[in-house]
Amino acid sequence: MTGRERILATLNRQRPDRVAFDIAGTDCSAVHVLTYQKLRDALGVPQGPIKCGCLIQLVAEPEEAVNQALGVDAEALWFGSEETKIWKTPFGPELIVPEKFAVEDLPDGSSVVRNAEGTVCFRRSADAYYFDPVYAPLGHITKPEELDQYDAMFDRWDYAPLYDEPIEALAERARKQYESTDRAVVGLWRMHYMQGGQISRGFENFFMDLAADKKMVHALMGKLHEAYMRRLEVFLAAFGQWIDVAFLTDDLGTQNTGQISPDTYRELIYPYISEAVARIKAAGKKVVMHSCGAVSSFIPSFIEMGVDGLNPVQVSAGGMNPRDLVREYGRDIAFWGGGCDTQHAMNAADPETVRADVRRRLDEYGPDAHLVFTQVHNIQYDVPPENILAMRDEFRLRTGG
Repeated sequence: MTGRERILATLNRQRPDRVAFDIAGTDCSAVHVLTYQKLRDALGVPQGPIKCGCLIQLVAEPEEAVNQALGVDAEALWFGSEETKIWKTPFGPELIVPEKFAVEDLPDGSSVVRNAEGTVCFRRSADAYYFDPVYAPLGHITKPEELDQYDAMFDRWDYAPLYDEPIEALAERARKQYESTDRAVVGLWRMHYMQGGQISRGFENFFMDLAADKKMVHALMGKLHEAYMRRLEVFLAAFGQWIDVAFLTDDLGTQNTGQISPDTYRELIYPYISEAVARIKAAGKKVVMHSCGAVSSFIPSFIEMGVDGLNPVQVSAGGMNPRDLVREYGRDIAFWGGGCDTQHAMNAADPETVRADVRRRLDEYGPDAHLVFTQVHNIQYDVPPENILAMRDEFRLRTGG
């Protein structure tokens, strides 16, 4: 099978010729730019500025030489910009970023990102390697009708204006990418509903809304949903035929349980996101949902709305043992992740720890899982490149990949 055929067979819950393999096929299975720089050295790939795929998580958009060396079955279609520049990061790598990425490095070693009005929206601490959201543009809102003033903001939510590549250019780039690869192409469409509420209102405000102001939640979800559905129609018409998978992200879990109850999710979030998933599925595309943490209680809702695969399968979180998930849900959903624990194994000093964890996770999944093998979420800045290669090599040894 080609990588594309292998991924699609897995998401169709059919038996591929071997277990599919992914590193950096999504922006939640990617490699931090600091580690990516070291990985290129380990693979013998020439150095140079790194194209930054996600500007908040600071993960790399991998080069074809790296994809080939790793032997991956999926690759991402990232958003693009008309003009780019080089950001010489305070922690080392030179990154290719959009020209409109208004990043400012401060004397204390930290960095901030400002919006068009000059407000600091994201901040990277001096000892950190990614950005945190620090601005809630709707935190001051007290009545649902006040949201009508922010239609322009909703229209570009999760699709920032700095990604100013014309839709025609994006479509042409998608066509060229699709026709030049036999890997599955993953559209990173994000579309946060829960997280959209948390960031726009502020976490405290949004949790209070969920508990005590359902009209506000429905008004906010409605605004997001209208914008997302319009965007879906544009994307599907322009380049839907040039992707295989739509990747949606909406974190619902903590380390031990859900951020909200399944009942709250069903009442206030599910009606909106399920309609978006249905529209993507009606266009013949596969849908993979990213949701971190202990999310086993939400899997029935994912299955009901038509989600084909769950990512990242955070094996260290409560109720997320792959053996239990396969037994309970494996006939109805595929799993994209959980191949190596990033919290307790991926950054170990000894690559054998990684190899042992790969063996353990493959054993937990067993032969009946419909699995796209990749680590749990992004490979972080403190992971030695030898560990990435150990994960790849042990996977190949155990699966024939």
